[in-house]
Amino acid sequence: MMRRRRGGLAGLAALLLAAASASDAMAAPVVHTPSGALAGVDQGKTHAFLGIPYAQAPIGALRWTTPQPLLAWHGVRQATRFGHNCWQAVSPQGFGPWTHEYVIQGDISEDCLFLNVWAPAHAKGKVPVLVWIHGGGFNSGSGSIPIYDGRALAARGIVVVTINYRVGIFGFLAHPDLTREAAGGPNANFGLQDMIAALRWVRANIGAFGGDPRAVTIAGQSAGSMAVHELIASPLAKGLFARAIGESGLVDPGDAPPLAQAEAAGLAFAREKGAASIAEMRTMPAEALAASKGGNQVRFVPILDGVLLPGLHPASRVPTLLGYAADEGSALGGDYGSSDPAMLQHLLADHYGASAARFAPFYPASTDKERAESNRQVRRDSGAGSIYAWAERRGANPPIFAYRWAHVEPGPQSDRWLAFHSSEIPYVFQTLDAAPERGFTAADRLLSQRISSYWLNFIRNGDPNGGGLPAWPRFDPANPRILNIGDRIETRPLLPADRMRAMRGFVAEGGTPTIF
Repeated sequence: MMRRRRGGLAGLAALLLAAASASDAMAAPVVHTPSGALAGVDQGKTHAFLGIPYAQAPIGALRWTTPQPLLAWHGVRQATRFGHNCWQAVSPQGFGPWTHEYVIQGDISEDCLFLNVWAPAHAKGKVPVLVWIHGGGFNSGSGSIPIYDGRALAARGIVVVTINYRVGIFGFLAHPDLTREAAGGPNANFGLQDMIAALRWVRANIGAFGGDPRAVTIAGQSAGSMAVHELIASPLAKGLFARAIGESGLVDPGDAPPLAQAEAAGLAFAREKGAASIAEMRTMPAEALAASKGGNQVRFVPILDGVLLPGLHPASRVPTLLGYAADEGSALGGDYGSSDPAMLQHLLADHYGASAARFAPFYPASTDKERAESNRQVRRDSGAGSIYAWAERRGANPPIFAYRWAHVEPGPQSDRWLAFHSSEIPYVFQTLDAAPERGFTAADRLLSQRISSYWLNFIRNGDPNGGGLPAWPRFDPANPRILNIGDRIETRPLLPADRMRAMRGFVAEGGTPTIF
């Protein structure tokens, strides 16, 4: 009996020792930042640090103020869960083609200035950094959306950062009171100010995670891409990044209203809420501010504030990778692919105005099938034209690399949505498993491996070429060629020669083709 007890105790001790050893092997990774220590999650090849605050919570008296420096903490802060999403409407099941993996899945709060870091577990030396800026029309989105998970890219040797920034009324209100408070400093564009604060955090802290603060690429899609271009234009963001990626989002002067117009809209919004001042609006609950009523439907977006965004000319000249999806418009209205002759004429007039007759011969309209395809093609060609117009304004140096995403993601009603707006993102991030029910094939996974390799090459070198991938030429406005990424990856002219001549003339006359 005593011998069995000794054996049992010895066995128990051995078991506890083995458990302790296993626990030590899987101990949470800890990094030390100027604000304090962070304990993350060991994911094997990567370490994840989630829900890291990069500024004080913009609540109470800090609502609609420049993000304030983070306060230090004592001890080790757990960084194992995403922080709150910024205040917005929530549709966890998704909408249109954007199923659950494309939308936020958590709670919402004004206390939302958090970012997330995925880093290689065993990097040798400092590695390049990707900072991802989410889309959502400047009214929704979050760095925690499942398709933005940075684990797969980090496992291939970069640091990935995703950020939250204030959206909607909380991110982009302008008001004369705010301009007076700013006393010559940034007086609006609080969401863009958040992005700059996050980039400054990256510059000061990313070395602790193995990242190189001199090799930061900013990237985003849709509104996130528009924000990338606005950061390129902002003198306050100069020096905070070395490269830029913009997916399905450009900016032109019509996208950013001037300060006076935005202040007038802010005053009208305040009157609707019964508030005589910003001080009164700061006392109101978020629920009371989040939605407009009646006829004052204000869309809060970045503005030309004269300080952070004095204009849209580049303050930073960096290598840029940009492109668009073939079927951007498939989910942005019920008329995509309509065979209605009146719809085709409306599209031509809407996209080309007085030049519509110049473009009409390119779009056959004799049958329902022709009109439906021409409906789609007008929008596709306008998207191509927007790339050309942007590059023509900016010039070909530093280098530009342009793409067209033409692959149809499997899933609900894929024959309706086609290559829809933002559908390349899970391929870039290699997050197809965020929606296994879509039935991705081996061909999808191979395409994801290849497109993510292009993006990784660009993040490392400012050039997407290399590693045996099909050649991707630099974009030259004088001879514009684009990488078509579909079931095949191949270089094509941006537009057929006759359409390209018409587009050049349209742009030269001051026309502004759009992606959507």
